[in-house]
Amino acid sequence: MAEKKVLLIFIQADSGVDGASHLDSARVKRTLLSTMKDAAMSNIIRRAQFAIPPLSLMILSSRKVPGVNQVICDLRFDKLPLHKHWDLAGISVQTGAVKPAFELARFLHSKGIRVVLGGPYVTVFPDRCREHADALVIGEADDIWTEVQQDLLAGTLKKEYRVDNYPDLSIERQVSKSALDIKSYFTTNVVQTTRGCPYSCDFCNVHVMNGHRLRHRSIGSVVKEVENFLKEDKRIFFFLDDTINSDETYAEKLFTELIPYGISWVGQATTALGEKPKLLEAFSRSGCGALLIGIESLADGSNHAHQKFHNPAVRQSACIRNIREAGICVYGSFIYGLDGDSLEMPALLEEFIEETGVDVPGINLLRPIPGTAVFDRLASEGRLIPDPYDHDAFRFSWAQEMLYIPKSVPLKQFIPSYTDMTKRVFTVQNALKRAMRAPQLHSAVLMFNLLYVHMYGMARKDLHRQLGGLA
Repeated sequence: MAEKKVLLIFIQADSGVDGASHLDSARVKRTLLSTMKDAAMSNIIRRAQFAIPPLSLMILSSRKVPGVNQVICDLRFDKLPLHKHWDLAGISVQTGAVKPAFELARFLHSKGIRVVLGGPYVTVFPDRCREHADALVIGEADDIWTEVQQDLLAGTLKKEYRVDNYPDLSIERQVSKSALDIKSYFTTNVVQTTRGCPYSCDFCNVHVMNGHRLRHRSIGSVVKEVENFLKEDKRIFFFLDDTINSDETYAEKLFTELIPYGISWVGQATTALGEKPKLLEAFSRSGCGALLIGIESLADGSNHAHQKFHNPAVRQSACIRNIREAGICVYGSFIYGLDGDSLEMPALLEEFIEETGVDVPGINLLRPIPGTAVFDRLASEGRLIPDPYDHDAFRFSWAQEMLYIPKSVPLKQFIPSYTDMTKRVFTVQNALKRAMRAPQLHSAVLMFNLLYVHMYGMARKDLHRQLGGLA
């Protein structure tokens, strides 16, 4: 039987997070210097800030079936290898990259290549995807991908592969890097230890995709994977769990066991970590350099309006200080524009960032993601600005456009309050100050802050153009 060749394709979100300005971009006059600067910064952002491989495709390429050869094509760096024959192309469709994913599927079909679509968007909205694919994979594909490959070999590819139950992560499934070009990335050490989220924040799709019950890989399996990864790449590790401290007992045991390996790592956590001294110590001793902390609003009423109850505002400041005092940098992620926020919030955010010493602040606008409870609620309230059916309009842009009407503040006041705040928070002087006082990773903290000076500057221009258009 002839070997079958499968191309696994990662396509980036069509959004400003990669440094591109979208609103009215065709009509915006740019000088040669500003065009060159934006192009250079876009390349730096892609190469440095976001240059880690797609773990989902690493997992699929690790499900090996004799007679099938799988290759990952990351379109951030690679061109489609159409000079070769491909029996099947698999595209992971991210919410925010729907339009380019469907366009790519049509192009591949025109070249006679069969296409299977999977990923978050396909799982939530399969009916919108059927016409674009020869086959759909609905749900977490860890195990069912083996069946897809076997059917490809037998010539019996089905129209749909649906995962009825969440995969049991305690089953040993080591991840291989054999399908990656390791040199293309800032690091290839991306690891996930758990899936699912016990919380129900209405702006998040993690619990929608992966369920409320936290599922664990065995600690031994994770440690073995770290050991294997170090043989190929000794750079920093990214633990991609949405909340690495959700199960405190598990996390403390895992990172205590990782101490002897001498790795450096970053991840995501909640402010509650600042109240757990033993867990903080395990994180610090195991090499944790930085954590993204989802703080969102500084007002309980605003967080509670979006079903976020696990970080009381009165404790946030002390928690952030405790994490930084343990030698761990904090990327503080905020959302301005939650229901309950008022025009007083920008001053509170600025004071909090200064008082706690947040090393890299990210001040986001609320992004109503199709498939989340907040998207459905805002649609029912008539507060979405684009057509709710046009999911591509709800891409993940870098605070470059308003997608909804805030509850308590008119747009003509809200947009200037946001842009004025980002103009004060994201300056070269503040970038230098944050880098100097960071617990560690001084160069990385400086790089992120300087990139944000550039990117929030672009966002301000786009938001003001949008405000003029809405008026």
